[in-house]
Amino acid sequence: MKRTTIPFAIPVLLTLSVASLAAEPDWKAVDQAMGVEGVQQPDGARRYGFPRRDLKVTLDGVQLKSGFALGSWLAFKPTEGGAMVMGDLVLAEEEVGPVMKELAAGGIQITALHNHLLRSSPATMYMHVGAHGDPVQLAKMFKAGLAESKTPFGPAPATPQPTENAVKKADLDTVLRSKGKDTGGIYQYSFSRAEALKDGAMALTASSGTATAINFQPTEGAKAAITGDFVLIASEVNPVIAALLKNGIGVTAVHNHMLTDEPRLFFMHFWANDDANKLAKGLREALDKVNLAK
Repeated sequence: MKRTTIPFAIPVLLTLSVASLAAEPDWKAVDQAMGVEGVQQPDGARRYGFPRRDLKVTLDGVQLKSGFALGSWLAFKPTEGGAMVMGDLVLAEEEVGPVMKELAAGGIQITALHNHLLRSSPATMYMHVGAHGDPVQLAKMFKAGLAESKTPFGPAPATPQPTENAVKKADLDTVLRSKGKDTGGIYQYSFSRAEALKDGAMALTASSGTATAINFQPTEGAKAAITGDFVLIASEVNPVIAALLKNGIGVTAVHNHMLTDEPRLFFMHFWANDDANKLAKGLREALDKVNLAK
């Protein structure tokens, strides 16, 4: 009887997934190159925040807190051969050109440039960026780009505790059917989509900026200003617009943030300053038009 010989040198490692080959970056070295300490995310990404606390922006008489609508961020996610970076940079109009020139010279992709708000003074622009490569080198490039703006890099100064107001977070949680997070007096909510999302071959998660974000900033009495962005597929755009407008919430921008995302995503920004519970009900009606993760 003839025996079948199995070659000993079968490359067993080929059964490993590409994700398992992605080495964890030296995050301390990335932090040092970036000039700030990142925050590790549940999905393995490391997120860097650059709140524009230097900007004094007002809209309809409301002074906007940096955590409400003026927070630049970059998210580094380990991949095979380095890291994928996505982010959103908040810039004054005069900073756009110098920052873009510096980033482009370093090979950073500019994936979108637009407003998020209307009537704000001074006006701010939002530059979305993407890159793939060695994380330390990318951090150096992003820091060089941000150095062309007045973005603060040092630790934030101590701020007084937020004063009590008539906006009750528990009531907002009930209406929005989600547990929010209080960050310096800003009530923040995040709603992930149900679908698997990707940009090119890379899986996208909430830390990549693909979750609907809603922020409440208490203003006076039981009122609050709201802003953020809905993350939508094409068929959801106009139903969400209709729901927001019906409830007195202004739509301030509709645009893309990425170039090769699948499915194609549209980001809808909004603004209002009114009774917080009333606005929460309007936002919940809009959220019900979106295919959200359960």
